[in-house]
Amino acid sequence: MTNTATELARAVVSRLVEAGVTDVVIAPGSRNAPLSFASYDAAAAGLLRLHTRIDERSAGFLAVGLTKVGARAAVMCTSGTAVANLHPAVLEAAHAGVPLVVVTADRPARLRGTNANQTTDQVGIFGPLVTTHDLAHADEIDAATLVEGPGPVHLDVQLDEPLVPDDRWQPVPGSRREAPTQLDTVAFVSLPAGPRTVVVAGDDAGPPARVLAERAAWPLLAEPTSGSRTGDNAIRCYRLLLDTELGRSIERVVVFGHPTLSRPVTRLLGRADVEVHAAPARGVWSGRPFETTGPPQRVDAATEADDPAWLEQWRAADRSVGRQLDALLAAEPELTPHEVAGAVSRALPAEGLLVVGASSPIRDLDLMVARYAVGDRRKVIANRGLSGIDGTISSAIGAALGRPRSSRAIALMGDVTFLHDANGLVLGPGEARPDLTVVVVNDDGGSIFSMLEQGADEYAAPFDKLFGTPHGVDLASLCAATRTPHWKVDSLAELEHALASPHGGIEVVEAVVRRDNRRDLDARIRALHP
Repeated sequence: MTNTATELARAVVSRLVEAGVTDVVIAPGSRNAPLSFASYDAAAAGLLRLHTRIDERSAGFLAVGLTKVGARAAVMCTSGTAVANLHPAVLEAAHAGVPLVVVTADRPARLRGTNANQTTDQVGIFGPLVTTHDLAHADEIDAATLVEGPGPVHLDVQLDEPLVPDDRWQPVPGSRREAPTQLDTVAFVSLPAGPRTVVVAGDDAGPPARVLAERAAWPLLAEPTSGSRTGDNAIRCYRLLLDTELGRSIERVVVFGHPTLSRPVTRLLGRADVEVHAAPARGVWSGRPFETTGPPQRVDAATEADDPAWLEQWRAADRSVGRQLDALLAAEPELTPHEVAGAVSRALPAEGLLVVGASSPIRDLDLMVARYAVGDRRKVIANRGLSGIDGTISSAIGAALGRPRSSRAIALMGDVTFLHDANGLVLGPGEARPDLTVVVVNDDGGSIFSMLEQGADEYAAPFDKLFGTPHGVDLASLCAATRTPHWKVDSLAELEHALASPHGGIEVVEAVVRRDNRRDLDARIRALHP
């Protein structure tokens, strides 16, 4: 009798390899055992790398991190609630356009709609944003379906008993299928010089934003994860300048990538007196949350270089505010989150990798990014598809494993983000461990809320209970439980020393800062003007 579950699982893994999958992440379970055995045999044959995680959410974000830096990962899990735990990673991949492959084990069709153990409706469980293939037979899966789009694809695999193989599998390497090149049907346009123009580069904008800004002599307002925060046109303190007369004089904006960090940028893009041109967005939704002049278009260049005086106004204002910001932070008696972000940015060498957590750290980094030279190939990434704090440790580990050529790998995140994915530090003795320094800015709670409407004085009484959420966790003990080396620092000199002396493997540097003065500090920074 043919072992249909084993046959189907081996066919799925074969198609994954053909489709260019290089890494498989498994969360253990019984129903997905055929997929696990097949993946183990494929790894033994040198066709892919195999990773195991006990938590599906961490497994999913490990796969996201691997895929964001150029590897191609699939994540596999058993049926039931295990599938639901992948949902945050799948949503992030969908909105960021990350080609993640999600393989979920399911009960055979005859058990659907019954009270069979660990059986729910898994077909389409991730919603209309993700294509699902419901597979019952080996001939129903084609490698082409796994490279058909820029976002995630879901394979729901019906596996009937027996769930263990009768023999070992020796897969034969086949030809890997490359993802098809998408013909760019979006027209290139050239904009005339004249209107006072800035280039906004959001997450994953890439070098075209910088190139355009330099050709046209326009200021470049680039987020840290844009991939374009290099060169002489990048304006460090742009978000502090947008609410000044200089910012109010902007007449035209060209948008690349997915801008998410700054309310001043959001207000700029929503102004009725500003002409907005936007390049096509990545991810499942092509629409923009702001009005644009015409359909998505790729702006090639201005017809000629613009008035250099416009760019110089921005550079001069940026130098002035930058000096004031550095002086303000240097005068603080204790270590500030901004100084932590600045130290991390300076510690990142050419060819280095930096993974940044959501909430305050990425915004602090936005003000403190060191001036990087073009061509140094630093890669700065974050989960900005939905900007959640989920799975940040796992994403960082995945990115470090997926980009082994990095000269240095660092992650920067807040304490709540760290705690949210503490399971990411749980690695078995046989699991690959990258060299990764995790810098945790610990202010004992959620400081970002103190800078938002919820942090106003009239909401002080319920603030800590609802938003500040102090936790009092001893991070050193938490790290000790997973045998992760830990250093605790509370001064800039100690932090810089710790960053300059990595010991290899995964290590945590805890930088202790205050939270009670964060709203005041933010207000003083926002008040800086050229």
